[in-house]
Amino acid sequence: MASPRRRPGIFDALPRSVHRRWPSRYLDAVAAACVLNGAAVAAFGALALVLYVDVDGGELAAFAGVSALAFLVEAAVAGLRVRRSTPALRQALRGGDADLAAAWAQAARLPLVLARRPELVALGVAGAAGACAVLAALLDLPAREAALLLPAAVLLYASAVVLRFVGVDLLMRPVLEELGGRLTGVAPPDGARVSLLQRLVVTIPMVTWGTALMAAGLLTDDTRDLDTIGLASVVAFGVSAVVSTWLGLVLADAVSGPLVDLRDANRRVGDGDLSVRVPVVSTDETGELSATFNAMVAGLQERERLHEAFGAFVDPSLTSRVLAEGTDLRGEELEASVLFVDVRGFTSFAEAAAPPDVVAALNVLFEAVVPVVQRHGGHANKFVGDGLLAVFGAPERREDHAARAVAAAREVAAVVGRGEAGPLRVGVGVHSGRVVAGTVGGGGRRDFTVIGDAVNTAARVEAATRETGDDVLVTATTLDLLGDGDGAWVERAPLALRGKRSPVRLFAPR
Repeated sequence: MASPRRRPGIFDALPRSVHRRWPSRYLDAVAAACVLNGAAVAAFGALALVLYVDVDGGELAAFAGVSALAFLVEAAVAGLRVRRSTPALRQALRGGDADLAAAWAQAARLPLVLARRPELVALGVAGAAGACAVLAALLDLPAREAALLLPAAVLLYASAVVLRFVGVDLLMRPVLEELGGRLTGVAPPDGARVSLLQRLVVTIPMVTWGTALMAAGLLTDDTRDLDTIGLASVVAFGVSAVVSTWLGLVLADAVSGPLVDLRDANRRVGDGDLSVRVPVVSTDETGELSATFNAMVAGLQERERLHEAFGAFVDPSLTSRVLAEGTDLRGEELEASVLFVDVRGFTSFAEAAAPPDVVAALNVLFEAVVPVVQRHGGHANKFVGDGLLAVFGAPERREDHAARAVAAAREVAAVVGRGEAGPLRVGVGVHSGRVVAGTVGGGGRRDFTVIGDAVNTAARVEAATRETGDDVLVTATTLDLLGDGDGAWVERAPLALRGKRSPVRLFAPR
């Protein structure tokens, strides 16, 4: 079942729309966005310069052109890096036969790849230095004056890198969502994980630095020197870094703290601990998420208790099938082997013993018999008084159902014969044939069962053990499927059954 989609946010509605309409050209759009980011930051730098330095139109145009060229060259190289570092992703977006796991990992790594490329950093710093040198020359200032502007230019480039990381990360979300929906068990790849704390501590100072720089520029007289803007940029960054880092840490504790608790709790649930609960410590979305998580785990815990309780009354294999498919298991006709176990002399025993002792003795018997049936791949279908009906080949189809049933019958006889199942003695009958397996019932009650002539015959074969004195009897039909040689079995008197033209041949293990 597909997960419900949330309503697009303010900044991810456009990327989702572009990805939906032009998936094969989406990475070209990402590369174009990198170029636009560089142009926007260059424009911001020109505006900041006007607030501090008295420049004419020609000087401003020359500086803005050089600065924009430097940013655009760096952004163009970043766009090429987008294409070269995502071969599997490009193939997947074009609808080709791509490695989806590799494509998802490339999309997840892309924001950090662009932020860490040394050639991009070298281009950005070199462009910043070149723009500072050009401006100093335009203002007829000595070359050393360019160094006063260099911190502001480098910080401007750092802001562009941070904004590009945030933007590309946002642009990759529709891709990650689409590819992740076609995969199972996706997780952030190693080396590409950036915590919420790291994002806030890096992003907020760069944003607030630009704001502080602009605010100070509005209150500063313009000059033909670069010392004011250089000093203001350094002071603005220092102050904003201190304040915004503190703010980032506070926000990280408020937001990432509950998320870390949820992450750790999810890991414990994955390890099978359903007793874990997450404290609800806020009234925002994280608090709602914590409450929803607790409700989910409580539901899983209740499901596990139901599974354990249900498994105590029915076969575990049937429990899993009912939980997976529901209670309406359709009937199907198939080949199976039916094993019937019944206690000998049970009437006399029940008359002589107290009722609690009778129940206790039956529980001891079946506590030893049922695991034998399950160990051989059989389904303990139902308890009928002092008897047990087991099926091999249903609900799970097994080609060797006859061999499994006979092996289980012989082991049951051996376990009971050694006294491991208490004082009771049993007879075991096995017959193979076509049965109808499915759920039968009504009024809200269901019971998985097998019906057919093979079931009735197995019960009659078990009853014949009282006459022959054997612990185990199997029919010739089962032996034909088993393929055992005649030397391993001894034929007993045939059993005449009502409604059958020919008696049923019976065999006991030698």
